[in-house]
Amino acid sequence: MTAVPVPSPRPPSGVVRSGRAGAAHRSAVQTRVARGDDLAAVLALVRQYRAESHVEHVLTGQGPGAAAAAGFRRLLADPQHRVVLAVLPGPNAPGADTAGEVAVGLAVLGVDPLSVVLGSPQVTVDSFVVHRDHRRRGVGAVLLAAAAAYAEQTGAEHVVAAAGGHEAERQRFLSRMGFAPLTTRRIVSREQLSRSLSAWQRSWLPGTALLRAAPRRRPGTSTGSFPVVRPRPDAG
Repeated sequence: MTAVPVPSPRPPSGVVRSGRAGAAHRSAVQTRVARGDDLAAVLALVRQYRAESHVEHVLTGQGPGAAAAAGFRRLLADPQHRVVLAVLPGPNAPGADTAGEVAVGLAVLGVDPLSVVLGSPQVTVDSFVVHRDHRRRGVGAVLLAAAAAYAEQTGAEHVVAAAGGHEAERQRFLSRMGFAPLTTRRIVSREQLSRSLSAWQRSWLPGTALLRAAPRRRPGTSTGSFPVVRPRPDAG
């Protein structure tokens, strides 16, 4: 997957778009709230995120299609969430002009409803991804800075980011940013959970429970409840 640019006549002065990292590239990265016309760039980054985290295989076995596109289109307009893009500005894009910019990172921010009810609001960071061609250049840091600003605006005391156990690079980055391990979350389809519960219930039917709990007969005992009394060899 390649970054999703709007065609521009030449690269911006001092901005590195190739595989070479540099301080100029790092300082040029900006964040902004994604809009409806950013959907293609958002979906391209989401596809990379799901491929790297194996989320799509676990959930559906297929890539993000029309349903995912429709969902993210609604998400971009949802006031309860903030979709943040990290971008490299275009060469002739002063101020708010986004012409020619390249989307290089994504984070979906929200406030966990249960944490609000419990009196300790937490900002969640989901679909946190940096384009593979623009890593180690500060993109993840500017996305987390946007999350910290969002937490301040919403009055949240903590920021919670998800990372799979196999995502070693993401785990290391979050650890360097001060994130501590919190919980391990697992996922199962509704059908699989129903089958597992049915099997568990069958294993605990009254008859099977009694059979499992019945003690084994010791050698030398009858089928009744009294042991067989055998005379001792030296008895007269």
